[in-house]
Formats: sequence, structure tokens, C-alpha cells
Amino acid sequence: MYGKGEKTRHVLLSAETWRELVQLRGSAGEDDAVFESQKGGCLSRVQVWNIVSQAADRAGIEKNVSPHWMRHAHASHALDRGAPVHLVKDTLGHALLATTSQYAHARPGDSSARYLAV
Repeated sequence: MYGKGEKTRHVLLSAETWRELVQLRGSAGEDDAVFESQKGGCLSRVQVWNIVSQAADRAGIEKNVSPHWMRHAHASHALDRGAPVHLVKDTLGHALLATTSQYAHARPGDSSARYLAV
């Protein structure tokens, strides 16, 4: 997958998700877009932004929502569930570990002292 900064991204999918995507693609070619615009071809960043904003409106979310929210949610949830920060860094395509570390949030009642041997 080609992403931000013109970097190649690799996205791991479950077998079930892969089967559903293959079915959605039908007879599409290997290099064809998975989700086409109304005019054919790949969705632009603006189109994706509009799709996400309209979905947020339909869901009653009043904040300014962007596609980046999903990226942020992925990173935050992965780190919260114990994914190694270097793996999340590589998945997101960050050059610096410090960038990825911004997604790690302290939770109320949590403390690094819990991880020290007493």
C-alpha cells in the first residue's frame, strides 16, 4: 500500500478480511483501486476526508473528524494492548520512535512502578 510520504506500506489482514476484499474486487486487476471513486480510479485524500466527515456526521459526532483519527486510534489501541512500540513505528512508517511514542497515553491508575520487581 502506498502511503503518506510516498512510502510503501504493508497492511496485515485477517484471512476473513482478505477474502471479503477479494470478493469486493471482483474482476479488478492487481493494480486497480480497492475502493474506486465515482469517476473510477483511486480515491483522492479529499474524497476520503469527505467520506469520513460524512460518516461522523451520520453518527452524530460533532467534533472535526479526519482519516488521521483512525491512524491515531490504531496506534493508541495497539500500544494499549501491548504491541511493541517499534512494531507500531514500522507499521505507521514513522522515521523516529519519538513520533510513535506520542501515541502512548498514560491511563488513570496505571504506573510504571507496577512493572518493577519488589
